[in-house]
Amino acid sequence: MKNAVYILIILGTIIACSTAKTNVEQPVTKNVALSDTVRIANDSLEYEVIIIDNGFSTWLASRAFPRNYYSQSYLETKNRLYITEWNNRVLQPQRYSPNLYEMNINYNPTIDYGYEVNYLIYNYMIYFQNTYKQKLWGYVPSR
Repeated sequence: MKNAVYILIILGTIIACSTAKTNVEQPVTKNVALSDTVRIANDSLEYEVIIIDNGFSTWLASRAFPRNYYSQSYLETKNRLYITEWNNRVLQPQRYSPNLYEMNINYNPTIDYGYEVNYLIYNYMIYFQNTYKQKLWGYVPSR
């Protein structure tokens, strides 16, 4: 049975994930930015994440810290905290805008998603918090 990971973030635009057939022997991570679309694929885990949000690609290229600035364990810890709070807000549409928090994110902290996926999810969370004036958890770097 194939491993499938679905990470869904919908924020006025669509962020979608789907499984993809890949070669398990070569873990290859790709990042393709087309206008405001960021695509992440990791062949060893057989999944694909697509982020579509106006301005994220530009923000990522101009304001995010470079890859390998943070360790993977740091990114995983931050993602776990941010996504837990995100999912809590999805469950409270009367308190938090359902236009911002439309869908639950299925992020399993026991799965090694690899550096690239954690890097892009972390940076999306920072972008989201700064752009939409939200505070998911703890200190949010202003970039």
